[in-house]
Amino acid sequence: MERLVTSAQAAQILGLSLQGVHYRIKNNQLKSIKKSGKTYVYISEYVNNNDNNTEAKVELKEEIYTHHQEMLKGKDEQIVLLKQSIKWMKKQYGSEISRLEKNQKRIIGVFNREIELLQSAFNEMRSIYKPQIVMQNQENQENQEQEENKNHKEENSKKEDFITLRDFTIYLKRYNKNEKDIKLIVLKAIQNRDNRFIYNKKDKKLLILNEDFSDLI
Repeated sequence: MERLVTSAQAAQILGLSLQGVHYRIKNNQLKSIKKSGKTYVYISEYVNNNDNNTEAKVELKEEIYTHHQEMLKGKDEQIVLLKQSIKWMKKQYGSEISRLEKNQKRIIGVFNREIELLQSAFNEMRSIYKPQIVMQNQENQENQEQEENKNHKEENSKKEDFITLRDFTIYLKRYNKNEKDIKLIVLKAIQNRDNRFIYNKKDKKLLILNEDFSDLI
């Protein structure tokens, strides 16, 4: 005698998972019907005894084993596909890397040729303009030397235009003038705006022109 139960009740009675019940229905191991969108299963009354429970457990293990085998088979297929993809990617990117390396070598070759051309042009220009540069440097050096000599002569001429206070003192002492007399002569000459005596108040320096001082003796 059979009774009609839901797939969930059938799973509980048979000691199976809900997936196991659907698997048995699919393989025609359990009779079923659909009502109002729900699946109902025909269960025999003898299924409730212990022997049938044991058989159900064995069948469940077989079902789990079969399910695991199918899963392993699917994973093996995925592994094969992944290996093929990796192999293809290695080949694809390997060819791309090879192409980039060839392009890099070609670009470096072009740069090297351009550098050689620039170096050759530079050497040629240097051979043309080097004598002119040397002559220009020599002229600049000669002009610099002439300018230095001119400045040196001007400094010497300036030195000759003036005498030091010490030289002026020695000159007056030849005519029996003492230190006090000489100081008064210099002070008086500055007060009288004597052009031979130039006193800089800011620097406090006295410049004495190298002229005739006979009127001061």
